[in-house]
Amino acid sequence: MGSLKILVTGGAGFIGSHLVDALIEDGHKVRIFDNLDSQVHGVGSRKPVYLNRGAEFIKGDVRNKAALEKAMKGVDMIFHQAAKVGVGQSMYQVKEYVDVNIGGTSNLLDILVNTKNKVKKLIVAASMSSYGEGAYICPKCGPMYPELRIKKDLDAGKWEHYCQGCKGELMPKPTSEDKALCSTSIYAITKKVQEEMAMSISKAYKIPAVSLRYFNVYGTRQSLSNPYTGVAAIFISRIKNNNPPVIYEDGNQTRDFVSVYDIVQSNILAMSKPEADYEIFNVSGGTPISISNVSSTLMGLFGKSIKSEITNKYRQGDIRHCTADISKIKNKLGFSPKVSLEKGFKELVDWSAGEKAVDKFEKAAKELIKKGLV
Repeated sequence: MGSLKILVTGGAGFIGSHLVDALIEDGHKVRIFDNLDSQVHGVGSRKPVYLNRGAEFIKGDVRNKAALEKAMKGVDMIFHQAAKVGVGQSMYQVKEYVDVNIGGTSNLLDILVNTKNKVKKLIVAASMSSYGEGAYICPKCGPMYPELRIKKDLDAGKWEHYCQGCKGELMPKPTSEDKALCSTSIYAITKKVQEEMAMSISKAYKIPAVSLRYFNVYGTRQSLSNPYTGVAAIFISRIKNNNPPVIYEDGNQTRDFVSVYDIVQSNILAMSKPEADYEIFNVSGGTPISISNVSSTLMGLFGKSIKSEITNKYRQGDIRHCTADISKIKNKLGFSPKVSLEKGFKELVDWSAGEKAVDKFEKAAKELIKKGLV
């Protein structure tokens, strides 16, 4: 594949900026379209210092169709990374999330099909949150795909899922791409709709698209002052400010973390391999870990002995377990996670030493309580 002109929406953000670096290193011409959201980039919305100087930068919002159309002029490929991120916040900033994630994507797709362009492929950043709960198995009754846990059980501190047949505890298992989507938050719903719109237009107009369902992404450049970002960054912000990481439920809920470098790897593979066209792929590190262990691992790397605060309370819409089956992306595209959790978390902690971290967790938590979500 020769040099291409590539647009990365959200290219100044955590994931987008790492992707931009890799694309430029591979010899492509890259244009960034980003609104420098103050929640991510801080007050003043300045370009981050890490932004690759080899990229063309256009400040703009995906909700502004005219500006987005201008940014799409002359590009061969689009990586659509721009999104409003945050599960809890999405439940009370409903219009904002729908406008950015669905409205912004509808602008992109409308331009794609109604203007003259030379776009050869669209790669969409989708989300594991669209699954809702992950896949489970009952040792006696077989595979199960439960929906949200019921309030009565949660109020009683019964955190796990139970078989509706034999009443035994369900065991989590890796979730594959063919599991039905059962989104449990506005954020998840917007990501689900975004993905479905892109794949629908892709097939109708024969414009290859690829949907990459990111699991829990972590890495350098993740905002440490955004209380709605990933849990690893939120915990680091707490620890750096000598505050205890706050863990909902009992801390034994599991997630599947993936380094931003492996997210970049998946995007490059999706771009370069025709086998990816019109397909949906999970992207994860393939190593489930409990939220309590995330906290203790980070604490150990900081050399601190602050005790995590396990609340035994639950947030509305939270899932218990969701880990990824990544056999499809491995077999079709040759993807293999390169960064172990230990190595990736150490790099994240080392990087955070030189970064400002304003701990806004308490404010965000109070907002969730005020809105009746905890």
